[in-house]
Amino acid sequence: MLISVQALRALAAWMVVGHHFIQVFFEFDVDTPLAYLFADKGGIGVDIFFVISGLVIFLATADKALTPWQFMLMRLARIAPAYWFYTLLMALVVLAVPSMFPEAQVVPSHVLLSLLFIPAENPGGFGVYPLLDVGWTLNFEMLFYVLFAVALWVRGSYRLWVVAALLYLVCCIISPALNLASGFYSNDIVLEFLMGIVIGMLYRRGLCRARAWLPLLGIAVALAAIYHGADVPRALEWGVPSALLVISCVALEPYFQGSRILKLLGDCSYSVYLIHVLVLVAGRWVAERMGLDPYAILPVCIAVIALGAYGSYQWLEKATYRTLKRWLGVEERVIISRQKY
Repeated sequence: MLISVQALRALAAWMVVGHHFIQVFFEFDVDTPLAYLFADKGGIGVDIFFVISGLVIFLATADKALTPWQFMLMRLARIAPAYWFYTLLMALVVLAVPSMFPEAQVVPSHVLLSLLFIPAENPGGFGVYPLLDVGWTLNFEMLFYVLFAVALWVRGSYRLWVVAALLYLVCCIISPALNLASGFYSNDIVLEFLMGIVIGMLYRRGLCRARAWLPLLGIAVALAAIYHGADVPRALEWGVPSALLVISCVALEPYFQGSRILKLLGDCSYSVYLIHVLVLVAGRWVAERMGLDPYAILPVCIAVIALGAYGSYQWLEKATYRTLKRWLGVEERVIISRQKY
């Protein structure tokens, strides 16, 4: 895994944490510049994740003779166990301490659909969300994995076009025609996976190398575009700047190489994403009962999220992934790029 991408994954995860802190504690009603920035822009962490996902999946499969079945088994082994664990933990918390999540409802059919990555209306009445609401992004991820698995039947140079065609078919024709999950899959955010694939193709061709000033300029332009925003679809407003951030960081890879801390932060980012809402809501619940200021409880929440994510990565994600790969009899090599710096 590219260390620059790991660093960006970590940054994206903690941006989402900041965004949800403002939502959970203040319902986005804030009056300080930094809080407003997280409230208004923190959600872009998801877009960065999607671009990175397209990049990583393309690079991870580029030099392998994987069948679609093997690919899906490995993706499920990597993504599902931790998500299932925290979904079931969420169900237990809602049942045991209903006052902590007053809007959440544990309905067996909805829990099952959540575990199967099938979008469905949340019984709480706030849209198409799984029980662990951050899992809505994983529903898109699983769609991307299924379509990319189909694209494995063709040569690597054609996979972008196959995935693009399949995304168009599912999201622009089938989903609206059948009104799948209230049009959930019609979101243009799916285009960000394609942006990641394009970056992966450029990287393998050695076209992501540049003097430091150029990617730094790219980062500055991307941040300026994110800050000012535009009244355009999300894939343009946040997807394109996210892609520019990713390709700029990839071009700076020589300056990131060898950083174990950044690698670890990136490794833990998935668990950070999965557990942070549970921790933040628990923090709000405690703060309300003890009369604490939200910003006083924030450092405790950050520490619990960080430590919890580390433990989750080491003993839940990594351990179950290795065990499942052994049981399933499939292997996934470390990404080794042909590009030399």
